[in-house]
Amino acid sequence: MSGKLGGVARSLLDPRTYAQVFRLLHFASYSHVQQLRLLDRGPEVSFAPNVSFRNAERITIGRGTHIGEHSIVWAGNTSGRIVFGEKCLLAPNVTLTASNYATEPGRFVMDQPKIERDIVLGSDVWLGANTVVLAGVTIGDGAIVAAGGVVTKDVPAGAIVGGVPARVIGWRGGVAPENPAAAAEVAT
Repeated sequence: MSGKLGGVARSLLDPRTYAQVFRLLHFASYSHVQQLRLLDRGPEVSFAPNVSFRNAERITIGRGTHIGEHSIVWAGNTSGRIVFGEKCLLAPNVTLTASNYATEPGRFVMDQPKIERDIVLGSDVWLGANTVVLAGVTIGDGAIVAAGGVVTKDVPAGAIVGGVPARVIGWRGGVAPENPAAAAEVAT
């Protein structure tokens, strides 16, 4: 028991402990607290205290939306926006990024130009745990993305999608849309 107490005492006396605490507080302020002032959010919006926002001046969150723990919502550095409809539900560990790197051969990834495109979530969208939504995607009203899905293309309203990359695996309420051609685009 005294060995554990000695370890705690050493930690409390070690200046590196306090430096790490300062770094964590700085990061929380940079990625959450400062960004909250820039968000355009409707009433009754809620999110966990550890949600990370970037470039929040280009993020709009609709009424009643909830964003789960450890989620990341990153608008582009210059133009990419993220827009949430009303009553969206994001489970923990969801990532939305309106920016991506190009993949031209012969250039390091870090030297590639960034490609920024808007992400739009309709109303009543549910993104399961560990979902990733990439730049340029629109997810229609009432759509559901299964846990672990990586959304690279638009999702029609009412669709249930899952997988990597996400594909239509069903329809909310079991009813397919009246325009099956629109659904077939994301199913392939």
